[in-house]
Amino acid sequence: MKIAVPDLVSNSYFPVIAACELGFFEREGLDLTLEHIFPVSTCLELLGEGEFDFVAGTAHAVPQIFPGGEGAKLLAALAQRMYWLLVLRTDLGVMRNEIEAVKGLRIGAAPMVEQGLRGLLADAGIDIERDKVTIMPVPGSSDAGASFGLQAAKALEAGLIDGFWANGLGAECAVRSGAGTVVLDVRRGDGPVRARNYTFPALITSDRLIAEHPDAVAAATRAIVAVQRALKDDVGQATVVGDSLFPAYEASLIAEVVQRDLPYYDPRIDAAAIRDIDEFNSRLGTTSVAMTYEQAVATDFCDIWDA
Repeated sequence: MKIAVPDLVSNSYFPVIAACELGFFEREGLDLTLEHIFPVSTCLELLGEGEFDFVAGTAHAVPQIFPGGEGAKLLAALAQRMYWLLVLRTDLGVMRNEIEAVKGLRIGAAPMVEQGLRGLLADAGIDIERDKVTIMPVPGSSDAGASFGLQAAKALEAGLIDGFWANGLGAECAVRSGAGTVVLDVRRGDGPVRARNYTFPALITSDRLIAEHPDAVAAATRAIVAVQRALKDDVGQATVVGDSLFPAYEASLIAEVVQRDLPYYDPRIDAAAIRDIDEFNSRLGTTSVAMTYEQAVATDFCDIWDA
């Protein structure tokens, strides 16, 4: 079986990466291969085509690729709340939560991930066209093997962009290099209040796999719940994963970044989270079909979250 992840050297989907590397899927009887596929839309399209059995991705993208939840379901939250940060060039002298500083700047963001930034800016009263905010791809981010957050940090340091909207590990690299300053960490309360609930990272599977191999789906969900708890018990295991898969410098940072995320390591997906995603997609005009909770979430496996 195969699982796709759109960003590898990252904290965004780390529970899935850790479950693979630390043997949690294997303990559940699954022989799962992890593949890095960018961007998340491609991961989901390949899931629909049967090329992958699972995807670790952003929850709000699922109804865009599978309208009305027809074809794929959310199995568990890898963590709660929107998980990207806004980082701007340090030499701009921008203070924390100073959202209006984006006016006239070039901000790098990944496909579909950029929707979170667009929604946030709109909620903050910033008109992208009027205020001349350029949301653009990060140079080199689509290259084979490139991890978006790390590429964004490098592009910021090289002056190719004025800021980026990406994961916590990329933000940490930019801050430590002196090139970037974290302006918004929405998950932890910066920016418009409702922005924190636009989306969340999730384990996703196909309706086909649920119908044909429900035991495998249940096993994968159990593995995610178990690895979240294991990392809470001993976050040092994140370094073991990093040392195996990440470049040396990023491996040395991952446990510290994951430590900050641990309060959000909760697999539950409640009805409010689905309503928030539905409302967010509707406001952006990215979906036209509203979803019920049962259309969005594989409810047969919800009991596993508390097992």
